[in-house]
Order: sequence, then C-alpha cells, then structure tokens
Amino acid sequence: MSTLHGAQAVEQGTGLQWRVLVVDNDPDVHAATCAALEGQLLFERPLVFMHAFSGDEARALLLREHDLAMVLIDVVSERACSGLDLVDFIRHTAGLRNTRIVLRTGLPGQVPDLETLLRYDINDYRTKAELTRDRLLAMVVTAVRSYKQLCAVDASRVNLELILRSSASLLETKDACEFASAVLIQLSALLKVEGDGLVCAQRGERVGDYCVQAATGRFGEFTGLPLALLPPGPALNLLEAAMNGRCNVYGEHGGLALHIGHKDEKDIVVFVDVPTTHSALDPQLLDVLCANLSTLLHNRGLLGRLHDSAYHDPLVNLPNRSHFIEKVNECERQGMDDYILALIDIDDFSATNDMMGHHFGDRLLEKVARRLQDSLPSDVLLARLGADTFAVLGSVQQVQPRRLLECALQPLHIDGVPHKVSLTCGYVLLPKAPQPGADLIKDATIALKRAKRDHRGQHLRYADQMGTEARARAVLLSKLREAIEKQQLFLVYQPQLNLDTQQLIGLEALLRWRTEDNRFIPPDQFIPVAEHSGLILALGQWVLSTACATMRELLDTGLAPRRMAVNVSTVQLQDAGFFDLVRAALAANGLQGRHLELEITESVAALPTKLLDSTLCALRAEGVSIAIDDFGTGYSSLSYLERLPLDRIKIDRSFTRQLGDPHGARIAEMVAELGRKLGLTVLAEGIEDAGAWQALLAMGCQEGQGYHIAMPMDKAELIHWLGRHPERLRAT
Repeated sequence: MSTLHGAQAVEQGTGLQWRVLVVDNDPDVHAATCAALEGQLLFERPLVFMHAFSGDEARALLLREHDLAMVLIDVVSERACSGLDLVDFIRHTAGLRNTRIVLRTGLPGQVPDLETLLRYDINDYRTKAELTRDRLLAMVVTAVRSYKQLCAVDASRVNLELILRSSASLLETKDACEFASAVLIQLSALLKVEGDGLVCAQRGERVGDYCVQAATGRFGEFTGLPLALLPPGPALNLLEAAMNGRCNVYGEHGGLALHIGHKDEKDIVVFVDVPTTHSALDPQLLDVLCANLSTLLHNRGLLGRLHDSAYHDPLVNLPNRSHFIEKVNECERQGMDDYILALIDIDDFSATNDMMGHHFGDRLLEKVARRLQDSLPSDVLLARLGADTFAVLGSVQQVQPRRLLECALQPLHIDGVPHKVSLTCGYVLLPKAPQPGADLIKDATIALKRAKRDHRGQHLRYADQMGTEARARAVLLSKLREAIEKQQLFLVYQPQLNLDTQQLIGLEALLRWRTEDNRFIPPDQFIPVAEHSGLILALGQWVLSTACATMRELLDTGLAPRRMAVNVSTVQLQDAGFFDLVRAALAANGLQGRHLELEITESVAALPTKLLDSTLCALRAEGVSIAIDDFGTGYSSLSYLERLPLDRIKIDRSFTRQLGDPHGARIAEMVAELGRKLGLTVLAEGIEDAGAWQALLAMGCQEGQGYHIAMPMDKAELIHWLGRHPERLRAT
C-alpha cells in the first residue's frame, strides 16, 4: 500500500510536495531545520516539514502518512536505542520501503554499525555539528532524489504488471474493433485519465488508408469513418505524424499519439487526450507499452492466419472439415431438424489424379467447387471435407441432392480442355434429438460409401440399417485382426479332377477362419473386410507362402498334383511388389511357375489395363497359370477375356447347382462353349452329385471340383486322402 501511494505522489505531478518528517525532542532542532529548508523547491515541488517530538508521536504519524519522502531522526531522542527502534517501525510496521531515512547523532560514537545501516536501508547519518545549512540541503536533495527514483521504479513495475495482465485479455478479443476498444481502455488505465481517445487502423493494402475502429468521448461519432474525414485539429495532426513517422508523438499543447505495429504489417495509431503536464507514464514505459501492443497485434494476425488455416481450405477457397463440424454442431444445438447434411464425392478422382497429374487434379477440384457453389444459395454452407469430398449443410428446401449431382452434367473446362466427371452423393437428415456433428458426418459417409459401391453417380439417403452394418464390419475387422494375431486362420485344400480321366490335376487352397468358440466365419464375410482395410496384403502373402510350402511337402512325398491354385484379390494385384512376392514364394519353396495357378475374379477387368496386363504377362512368363474364378457373377463385359492372358475359366457353383433345371443349364453350357472358342480350359465348381458330373462332361467341361469329389481338407486330412486314392495321381 505504501509503495502505491508513493508512486501516486510522483504520478500526480506538481500539485504535491515533498513531505519530510523531523523526529527530535529538541524544539530548536525543528526550528532550525525549517528555517534552513522550508519552502525550498526540489524537482519542481516544494519541501514541506512535519514534526514529531517523541517516538510515540512519530509512530502515530507514520501510521497515518504514507507518502513521506524522508524522515530525519535523532538517534538518541529519549533513550539510547529509541532512534533505531523507530527505524525498525518505519520499515516493518509502517511498511515504508521507499521513504529515505537520515540519522542525526550528537556524538560520533553513536553512529550505528554497517550491518544496521544495510539492514534498515538507512540513507545517511550525520552528527548535529556537521549539519550546516548547505550540508543539510545537500543531504535532503540526495534523499529526495533517491525517493523519487524508487517511486518511479515502483510505478513502472505496477504499470508493467498491468500491461502484462491486460495482454492476455487483449489477445482473446474476438475482432479488430474489440481489440481497438480494449487498447483504449488499457491506455486510460495506465495513464489514469478518462479523456477522449480514438484508434485508427489500416484498412487495406494501400498506404495511408486508415479508418476509425474505436473512439470515446467527443470522438465517439467518428467510429467507422475514414481518417481523412476527421475534423482538422491537434488530434488529427498528431495521428498523421505518428502514422507517417511510425513513432510516438507528444503534443506541445497536450495530447499523445502512439504508433503500434511492426514494419511491413498492418498497424494502428492511437490518440489519447492528456494534459500537457501529464507525466504518469514516462516515454520509455510508453515505448514498452507500444512494443507490447505491437507484438499483440502481430500475434492476433498470426492467430487469425492460424484460424484461417485451421478452418479454411486454401486450394478451393472453402471452409474445411473443422469449420463444417462446428457449424453442424451449432445447428444441432439450435434444434434445426429440417436440415440436410450431404457429402458429394468425385467419381474416379484418384485414378484421374494419377493419370493426369496433381496439377490437373487440383484444377478439377477447384472447378467442381465452383460448380457446387454456383448451384447453391449463398446462405448454404459448402465445405471441403477430404481429398475429393465436399460437404453441404442447409435446409431441405435449399439442398436437393439430385441438383447437386446435376451441376457436373456439363463438361468442366480445365486448362482449355473439356473433362467429363460424375458425382456421387450420400446424405443424412439432421435428427430431432441432438447428435454430435462428427457422428452425423460418419452417417453421411456410410451412405456415400454405399452409394459409391451400389449406386455410383447417384444419391443415397442414410438409413439406420447402414449404420448397423457398418458397425458390424468394424467389429468384424477388429476380430479379424485379433484372429490373425492368434493364428486362428488356416488353409484347407480341395482337390480338382479331370472329369474324363478322374485323375487329380490340382488343389485349390481355401482360407478358413475358426473362432475360439469353434464357430466358422464364412470367407465371403471376412475377405471383403480384409480387402477394404488393406489386411488382405499381409494375409494374401501368408496364404501364398503357406500354399507353396504345402505344395513342396506334397512334391517331396510324391503325392502332389500338377498345380496349387491360390485365390488373389484385386487389391493384391494392384500392389507394385506383387510379382516379386510370387517369385519369392516360389523360390523359397523350390517350386517352378508351373506348380502355381492364381485365381482372379472378374472385377480385375475394372483395373487399369496397363498395370493388369504387365503383371499377368510377367507371371505367365514365369510359368504361372491364370484362372478366372466365379465367371458370370460379376463384370458384365466379355471383352476382357480376349484381352487378358488367361489359361482357365471356372464355372461358378451357383450355375452348377442349376444343371437339373433345363433352363438353368444354359449358362453353364454357354460358359463351356465360350471357353472352347477362346482356347481356355473350363473347370466347374460345386459338383455335388454324379448327375452334375455327367452333365458337365457332356457339355465339354474338362475339369471340376466339389463335395461329390472331395470336401475341402486341412493338410493332414489331405495327405491321408491322397494316400487312399493313388489311382487319381499321375506324374507331374
């Protein structure tokens, strides 16, 4: 408290005095001191004396007065140590840290030791004989100057603490106008004035283009106006001087203009109406204040750019995922259940990006963004959520999924070249019960993925059943990972026979999953999950290596057929290292290419032609045979049969089961005929009785497999089966 009052004594200017307390029981000492010094001007303020004739009187006065510049004490006033007791009271009880203390002694032997002088911060001591008028004046001048400096330091410390405390609140201001108003409030608090003021900020990139962002008092009516429209006068002159000189300017007749900002950045200039005699903040502290505000202004700009980066997509100049989720959450909080959240994806964007290059892909994204933007009302939110996925949020009256897709019907002109694209949309209606925005985006994503899979180029609304299925796939994926770690997956082998000679010509390796509770998970459930998650690459490598190792073991025992057939996913075929992986598996087990057949599905026809042809041709050059599995159940075009390097075509079991129906046998007959014309061996799956065997043989199908021939068996069962049917083996 005493420090603050001492600081105020300096800050409030020439209206105050330097107050000096004389403590002595001798009235003549008081009279002589006043006669010598009273009325003297020091640092533009007069000296005023206060008097105490005893220790008790001095203590009472010290507890009331807190702005004493100096206390002049007789060391031995009432008893030998009474002066030092009073010094202790001044420092510790009254708490006057800055007040200067001078001791007067009657004799040199009464001078306190050095430790006492340092402990109590005693300014000086003199014998009464030494204190002539000139020496007394010099001593008082030294003490008052020291007090003035200490108070100024305290005032600076208090103001610096205020600057630091206010920095956090300034940094949290939401916009530029709020920041400008906060700067005026802070300056008024530091200067301890309630005068008029205004803040002008640079508007654009043009030099000198400033406008009033905040104003108080008589300047209040100018808020929002350009600086040039301010009436002529001292305020405008000081502002322009601070702006042009990029420095602080003090008016000769009052007023203060501050420049705040860094070089090559947008800045602000501040005017505060202070009187000429105002000296609450010295120029150095004002410089510190301006430097701090300049840093805060820079940091606000940096935070603004970081905010833009965090919530804005610069490539397509649209809000990003984070911004979109916040807006969805806001709609949910407001109960806007008549809103729609739609996701739009560019079909085949990844392939286009790879083929045409990333620059083309970026331009394509920009064009699609503008088409979508032009097709929507201005108050509908459009954002970019992912690589080629856009998101729309608006009322059901404003957002129509069909129209979103139609915006890309006309070709997009990219670098002068027309490019045709199609879009797919998945959407969800905001529910009545509040739901997190991220969850709603997940639901729309589920609908989008389902649309991409089953309704490409169309729109699909999310249904709860989709979410149930998606969660089931996620659970299945988690269990599949665990099953792989616990080695719950294994291979079984199903023999393949020549239907005419009944000789064993091959084995098909089939992947099986048996859970800890001895349940089997069907391959058509977990294989798609493995493909979608990427697990199929590691899993496929294990299957290939294990099947090759079994083939090696059968060769060593003399029980091996011609080939081991292994199913291969389209995901594996697209892996750049797949060919090397096959060669490594063969080499590791001492096998030749003719010992291996890879079974691929019709979906490979959708893969890039160059990649597929080069991979399959390289494999066939190694002697590996290629078979098309489940023929007729997938890709509709037959042209790929002539294009791809194939050896075998397999009739799917679903067609084999229909052989008893006169109409059902037609597809199997067509496949067998197609195989003969293309020079491909035909193998039928799912032979479950002798009638099917004979029917297939009659229509020209050469090979087959199925339960009537043999069930899929693990390796031990297979070796036992082969040992019981030696007549079905022939030399390899």
